[in-house]
Order: sequence, then structure tokens, then C-alpha cells
Amino acid sequence: GSGKTELAKAIHDWSPRSKFPSATVACPTLSAELLESELFGHMKGSFTGAVANHQGRIAKCEGGTLFLDEIGTLPLALQPKLLRFLQDFTFERIGDSTPQKADVRIIAATNANLAEAVRAGTFREDLLYRVNVVELHLPPLRDRTEDLETLANLILFKLCKKHHRSLVKLTLIIS
Repeated sequence: GSGKTELAKAIHDWSPRSKFPSATVACPTLSAELLESELFGHMKGSFTGAVANHQGRIAKCEGGTLFLDEIGTLPLALQPKLLRFLQDFTFERIGDSTPQKADVRIIAATNANLAEAVRAGTFREDLLYRVNVVELHLPPLRDRTEDLETLANLILFKLCKKHHRSLVKLTLIIS
């Protein structure tokens, strides 16, 4: 990978929003129905299996950050709902017609060429305009070997801290 999730976490952690929740939704891992429920929430009884109210990640990340990984796979049916949220910060849970408001920063990532997806009709142009406010190109790690030592030491630091071990450091020799 390129480290998209780690970059999203760092942006959240180094921002004033770090005091608030953050979450990641991997868009291609869920069906369209589950993805809608995961993002926006649902009301009890709104569909088979909805045995309780579900808040959804947008509401759960109030004040914080929601990272949408592989947004290029977002189903067309959900794109207007996400667009509405990005435009006016309102959304509706499945089975509820009462608009909800949330203050959530969205960070989106994709390996897809979204301009090409717009031309192909699989991604809305107005949504692309809304999510492409600040574009960062993060090449795959295989193309950034100079970053390997820093990243390996960051991971090692986190593991040492998590397991209450004394800090050790790696030196990588890449030939």
C-alpha cells in the first residue's frame, strides 16, 4: 500500500479535530445497502434485520474525521446522499425523514482515476468537485524506498509503546 490510512490518521491526529472521534470506512468491502447504513445509520424496523436504531459513522464522528477509503467504488445510488452531506452537512438515516446535521471532516482516497470514472458515468462530476478540494498524490511505498526506514521505525515505536517495551530503532540497508 501507499499509507493512505496512516496519512488520514495523521491528518486527524495533528488537527484541532483530534479531540473528537475518527473512523475509516472501506467502501468496497460493503454492499450498497450496508454501506448506506454504515455511513448514515438506520432506524429500527427500516429493513429486515434492523432490530435497533443505528447511528452511522457520520454521526459517530461528530466534530472529528471520517476517512472514506476507495471512494471511487461508492455506488451511484449513494453518491447523491454523500454529495448532500458534503454540501450542507445534513443527512437522513434509513427509515427516518428527519434531517440530521453533523460537523465531520471527510477525507477520501482512491486508486481509481475519478476523472475517467466521471467520463464513464460511474462517478458524479459534482461529487468529484466536492471531494477534490485538496488533492494529495501518495505514490505506492515501492516507489518511495527512502521512506521505508522512517515508516518501519514509526511502526516499531507504536508497537513498543503499546506493549510497554523499551524503544528500539531499526536501520535499514537497501541495496
